[in-house]
Amino acid sequence: MKTSISTFPYFYYSLEDAIERIASFGYDGVEIWGGTPHAYAYDMTSEKIEKIRDMVRNAGLNISGFIPAQFRYPTNIAIDDDIIRNRSIDYLKKSIDIAVALGAPLISICPGHARFGQSYESAWSNMIDSISKLMEYSGNTINLMLEPGNRYETDLVVTAEDGKRVVKDLGNRIGLVLDTGHMFVNRESVSDGFLGIENNMLHFHIDDNMGVTDDHMVPGTGRMDYEVFFQNLKRINYEGYITVELGFQYCTDPDPAVLKSLKFINSKIAVNNREGLE
Repeated sequence: MKTSISTFPYFYYSLEDAIERIASFGYDGVEIWGGTPHAYAYDMTSEKIEKIRDMVRNAGLNISGFIPAQFRYPTNIAIDDDIIRNRSIDYLKKSIDIAVALGAPLISICPGHARFGQSYESAWSNMIDSISKLMEYSGNTINLMLEPGNRYETDLVVTAEDGKRVVKDLGNRIGLVLDTGHMFVNRESVSDGFLGIENNMLHFHIDDNMGVTDDHMVPGTGRMDYEVFFQNLKRINYEGYITVELGFQYCTDPDPAVLKSLKFINSKIAVNNREGLE
């Protein structure tokens, strides 16, 4: 397992500052947040892309993934308004271009939601159609990964099981990003809800909460118990990234939370490694 963190908690910093600070703490990778002021698709120039790519490499990091700004705003790939949906698809296509240019191995797509008066069936069909278009656009250049939301963010793909249904509908051509915070709020198993999904089509966001709302707290500071979660990751020989995704409450002083999160993950990985030697 490798450690990574989203650049989002450095919302008040430049992307360059975020990368430099994350590298200094010893993370293996960095997930690029595709919103302003970091890597919003329409803000990125070829010069900035090259600078960021070189900076990540020189810092000894890898890009673990790219996540466009999606939940709540400014996209909805499931809505029954063709103008909004097509604009959302166009934005995500542009984001795919940026992610590929940066050298990201994957890009996270969010499911969208039905709006009042729109049927579940209509929203689901629109979502599947939108993702199909994005997959056709991306080809084999990057892995597209769908992230189930929590019940306050989407009414379509909420649980890991919902995500598995999408994978089935699309012929196993898309992976899943599973967020521990979403799973805990949704009352599903954080420890084994991901079992049965192919290893190379999995990516994890890790954060904590109190079981009521998706607070994106530092792992280990909420009510989640991560012992069996990490044991099962080891059991399936997961070799990908565990990517910390912290909330807005840390943005004014992100460094302590970023460091504390890394120490927590490393402690869990170390325990599992010791147990494997016994």
